[in-house]
Amino acid sequence: MKKLEGFQRKYLRGFAHGLKPVVFIGQKGLTPEVLSSADKAFERHELVKVKFNDFKGKDEKTEISARIEEGTGSENVGMIGHTAIFYRQQEDPEKRRISLPQRESGGRGQVGPR
Repeated sequence: MKKLEGFQRKYLRGFAHGLKPVVFIGQKGLTPEVLSSADKAFERHELVKVKFNDFKGKDEKTEISARIEEGTGSENVGMIGHTAIFYRQQEDPEKRRISLPQRESGGRGQVGPR
């Protein structure tokens, strides 16, 4: 999967608004079990929210988020408060539920002359 563009990240953040977190990072941090749980969540969902219960520092959350991205092959699309949102496109096209918007070629999506 190629890297997401800004407008696609924004679309996914809006899509995730109504979702509940399915992975929780507790005081032990990112254990192999938690990483495995996140990977299993991506088998069922393309968009996964991760809640940081005991890590409140931005640097800690950023570091753990990078490890989740690396360990699951996902991409962080945003962090709001103590919740991070990750996206990994479903490998099977039949199981895909999210259709990412595509920008038309020929500029920055402008509709007409100004």
